[in-house]
Amino acid sequence: AAEARYGALLAPHLLCAENLWVVSSDFCHWGRRFRYTRYDAAEGAICQSIEALDRRAMGLIEAQDARGFAAYLRATSNTICGRHPIALLLHALENSSFSLQFV
Repeated sequence: AAEARYGALLAPHLLCAENLWVVSSDFCHWGRRFRYTRYDAAEGAICQSIEALDRRAMGLIEAQDARGFAAYLRATSNTICGRHPIALLLHALENSSFSLQFV
């Protein structure tokens, strides 16, 4: 995929202490206007279902699992805003000792 190619190209720049990377997302865009209304009643209310969906993605991002993140997107079709920059970053981090954590 293009994200893997670009991630590999940009990886050396990620390791440079003079560079700052900002990858931002507000995650799932849910509702009819986004054509995304996935709901798992087992998670509780709609807001809880959306949160669970996004937290699964966040776990894959924290684990720096580019392949898992891609599989997650294919399986859920989650409309994560910024999914391509996130995937690029995950590929750039594949062979690094960096760690990610959501706070």
